[in-house]
Amino acid sequence: MSKPLTQTTGRRKSAVARIRVRPGSGKVTVNGKPIEQYFGTTNQRNAAVEALRITNTAEQYDVDATIIGGGVTGQSGAMRMGLARSLAELDPEARPALKKAGLLTRDSRRKESKKYGLKKARKAPQYTKR
Repeated sequence: MSKPLTQTTGRRKSAVARIRVRPGSGKVTVNGKPIEQYFGTTNQRNAAVEALRITNTAEQYDVDATIIGGGVTGQSGAMRMGLARSLAELDPEARPALKKAGLLTRDSRRKESKKYGLKKARKAPQYTKR
């Protein structure tokens, strides 16, 4: 394997993705598997490689992602952010387009913590009058 051009990190919820970008033919692997095999739905696959589509570089780079933690949707979001950071690092002219699409901003939404006396974060036990 050749040395990567860039190596960046993307995060979403509790998922962390390490992205390595190399010059190549457009092959995308996630945790050693092809992206079609790793992400089940087309929405998750499209979200993960959206940065390549926006910058029109899908056929120029090979992407190797190592993702840990979280669920499948959080992992695709983490990969999306890491890939956008890599492409912005490689081509500074692509940064405004990626920023406008919202790919360089960390999505900070998380699960709200449970409160005592409640069943979940906001759901209260059923009220009984008598």
